[in-house]
Amino acid sequence: MSLFCRVSVASTLPFRAASSPPASLQTGTQRVTFGGSHHCSRLISFSSISAVRAITPSSNLLSLLESEIESSVVDEDAPDNEELPEWFTFQIIDLPTERVVRLIRKFDDETIIVYIDPSAHLFDEQPKLPQDDEELLAGIPMVVDVSKDDDGLCLEFGVNAFADEIVIDSLVVQQPHEPKYPYQGPDFDDLDENLQRAFHKFLEIRGINLTLTNFLADYMVNKDKRSHLQWLKDVKSFVLTSENSQ
Repeated sequence: MSLFCRVSVASTLPFRAASSPPASLQTGTQRVTFGGSHHCSRLISFSSISAVRAITPSSNLLSLLESEIESSVVDEDAPDNEELPEWFTFQIIDLPTERVVRLIRKFDDETIIVYIDPSAHLFDEQPKLPQDDEELLAGIPMVVDVSKDDDGLCLEFGVNAFADEIVIDSLVVQQPHEPKYPYQGPDFDDLDENLQRAFHKFLEIRGINLTLTNFLADYMVNKDKRSHLQWLKDVKSFVLTSENSQ
């Protein structure tokens, strides 16, 4: 901004408005005179104001967002609904604005819905491992609902899928008319081992197996990248709209 002050000490007359517009207004600048024992004039260049406005915090934010968008890598070969393996028996419902992915399939008279939420934590406490072994804890938390089409009765499995095993954490029976304080079922680890294995087989027959969960591990990684990129673009669009409205 072009800004300077001219001080005159010769005059002690109070300030009077000019009877005609000052010449500075005709040349793209404005003189503002203050009253008192000193006369102080400011000449402000309107072109300088425009230049200052162009360099705003929003401009810097936009530049950083654009740089982040350019550096974000999304796997173009990531699986989607049109490119699924032949063995894949589920329908994927994956909305760009939702973090949860749903898988749906029919099995005889049952409807199976799998909810995958990478931000959920089915285990409240996890063992402390060395830093090199932290990846061993990186499972995929899922909820598997197996419901009967006729009566609406549903078995809800809380599952955590790792690279080499699928862990059932809980099993709740959901009634068609859910009571206010439903029984959450026993601790799954307290069940008889043969019964635990039978429930694992129950899920495996319905398509919940390591082949599926290992496929979902890669799918969810790419979904996270796509969601992050879309988030950056949405923020950029908001900031750009705000910048243009100023």
